[in-house]
Amino acid sequence: MKIDDLVAVSGLSGLYKVVATRNNGMIIEDIDTHKSQFASVRKHQFTPLATIAIYTDMDAMEISEVFDTMMKMESELPVPDVKSKSNLLFEYFAKVLPDYDRDRVLVSDVKKVIKWYKFLRQRDLFPFETDKDETVSGEEE
Repeated sequence: MKIDDLVAVSGLSGLYKVVATRNNGMIIEDIDTHKSQFASVRKHQFTPLATIAIYTDMDAMEISEVFDTMMKMESELPVPDVKSKSNLLFEYFAKVLPDYDRDRVLVSDVKKVIKWYKFLRQRDLFPFETDKDETVSGEEE
């Protein structure tokens, strides 16, 4: 699955796969049940996961890169529970992304990153497919 296919929908927990877009909303698919539903723009806001980045001191880091770092460090640095105290969450995040912007990254942001990471990891959706993967497989045919 590509990170471009995933979206966070306000009012709905978890992440969803985008099936189709309409001018008045999106058809989204639950990753676990594979059931599709229509989500209206009147009721929901949509945030594509590929557009999310974490502020750093210099610029920003794409969330897919943060996820990659979390996965690489997971054996020596276990991912904390989302309900942990905020200082523990920030300590963990500082090890994953040492130069994150301490003024603009809130504890709610850290919780979302951890929650989404665990959601995707439990469903074995890492590593994300990239356009390069498709090009390589397309050239082999």
